[in-house]
Amino acid sequence: MRMIFDKISLDRIDMEGTIDRIADALAESPTHSFHIVTPNAQFVQIARSDSRFATIVQRADLSVADGVPLLWASRLLGTPLPGRVNGTDLMVRLAAEAAQRGWRTYFFGGRPGAAESAAAVLRATHPALRIAGVDCPAIDFMLDARLDFLAAERIRKAAPHILFVALGAPKQEIWISEHRDLPVGVMLGVGGSFELVAGITRRAPACFQRSGCEWFWRLAMEPKRMWKRYLVGNSLFLSILLRLCIQKIFSFEHQPAGVAE
Repeated sequence: MRMIFDKISLDRIDMEGTIDRIADALAESPTHSFHIVTPNAQFVQIARSDSRFATIVQRADLSVADGVPLLWASRLLGTPLPGRVNGTDLMVRLAAEAAQRGWRTYFFGGRPGAAESAAAVLRATHPALRIAGVDCPAIDFMLDARLDFLAAERIRKAAPHILFVALGAPKQEIWISEHRDLPVGVMLGVGGSFELVAGITRRAPACFQRSGCEWFWRLAMEPKRMWKRYLVGNSLFLSILLRLCIQKIFSFEHQPAGVAE
């Protein structure tokens, strides 16, 4: 049963459970295009104004909480999630699993050179990692039907078990939803994870990650690019959380005696 937060739903699952679900999906069908989404506060913000994106997230095969604020929200609302499943950490874990199980991986998107660098870092750590392809299409390739078709065909020919899509939200989720016919076992949007794994972008220290302040670190690193996402987006997230908490309190106070919540 999923936890609902505004227009986003989240599976009650931790990292180990996520890895198990992915392994089961690949064992059942290596070409099912099992879609995983990793919601955070930004997803909540986008879903409020983009009904198509909200529907895509709702229909994903697996929805895991990437952001710590969502864990806090789940506890405040009385529906605690078992743990955070960070998208970058999930990608790294899947690379390790892929090396052990022989799964083929494909790195798609990211800044120029980021996919190649991330793949190289992961292969250096896991020499047995099978890389079916590395591809960085033009930034506006989705607007050109021919370029989009050619990108999809390259993936189709490679037929990877796992496709890491680094186009950023909501672009990557929309692209995945439009290409569920590809012979790919698992599709996962990973945002800026290639840059983080490759060391192009410095990741926040572990203490920032655990405390839910990773957003502050990223804002400090890239203020011009991130200010709107975090300052505006986090304010909206807090307003939604406050409204939901008030609704929960109001509903509890007006619940008839003897009726279980």
